[in-house]
Amino acid sequence: MGDVLHAMPAVAALRQLHPDWHIGWAVEPRWMPLLRAESKGDAVEPGSAAMPLVDRLHAVSTRAWKRRPFSRETLLDINALRRELRAAQYDLCVDMQGTIRSSVIGRMAGAKQFAGPADPRERPAGWMYGKQIQLLAAHVVEQGCELLGTATGQTLTPADALLPLDESAERWRDDLFSRIQLAGPFVVIAPTAGWGAKQWPAERYGAVAAELARAGYTTLVNASSPDNALANAVVQASEGSAIVAPCTVARLIALLRRASLMIAGDTGPLHLAAALGRPVVGLYGPTDPARNGPYGTRSRVLRHASSHKDHTRHSETEQGLMQITTDEVTEAALELLRAERDKVV
Repeated sequence: MGDVLHAMPAVAALRQLHPDWHIGWAVEPRWMPLLRAESKGDAVEPGSAAMPLVDRLHAVSTRAWKRRPFSRETLLDINALRRELRAAQYDLCVDMQGTIRSSVIGRMAGAKQFAGPADPRERPAGWMYGKQIQLLAAHVVEQGCELLGTATGQTLTPADALLPLDESAERWRDDLFSRIQLAGPFVVIAPTAGWGAKQWPAERYGAVAAELARAGYTTLVNASSPDNALANAVVQASEGSAIVAPCTVARLIALLRRASLMIAGDTGPLHLAAALGRPVVGLYGPTDPARNGPYGTRSRVLRHASSHKDHTRHSETEQGLMQITTDEVTEAALELLRAERDKVV
């Protein structure tokens, strides 16, 4: 999710400059709702509120391929994707992710030009590019503008990400609010992270939710399902004040459009909230907020001085992240909530 969201401001800037250009995006199916309203399926008009940013999506089912790498079905899927990409006859392909997987798929497109970062996330990815572009910016969003701008010969400044409006998800959100009788401002907590070292403890998230409840704020806990163990651990630690809100990607977008605040680690939902312009409290440990911090919104980033960059996927919470206290998070949250309240007034 984060990779897609971090690339969107550059694509939005290009779309503003050249609304007539045909832009396609190759993406994992589970992240398509970030670019096209899920309830509409393929029956959606590019440029509409349901698909505001790109003209076409290409489904790249690499998760499914990894589960059955040598099956005939996988081979047929890959060949079908290759034919689809080549039939589109793209003039330019840009690898915004810098991984071996994305570079191979980009090469499959057969575009006249293929560009990518000179120092990609996975070094062998660079072997695929016809043009390597040196990136100097600190933040990954600004790097995306450098990369796409240089590749297209444009000067790009990050623009607001254009996320789709999904009418079905909007109705789900309104029904949820009615069921739980939510009428006032609310906070969303996303307790999960890509790996354990980035994950602040559930009991601490719960303690923050309890303090926010005493201050008059309802907390909803993002989860993939109602029985998600981590989300329910947050609710239990909140003295029952927090509420689990099982969300698809489309539903999370709809929910965050109305949220007063998001609290999370360096994870996709945090960056989704930032892309929607919602205030965020970011809890950082082994990843660098100078590169991966919330972008384009009011935020408070908490990171202990003992944390250092380490993308090793350790299962235990990083010790620097453990030094962030519930009082610090609560104080940062209430500060942003007061600012949000005063802005509305």
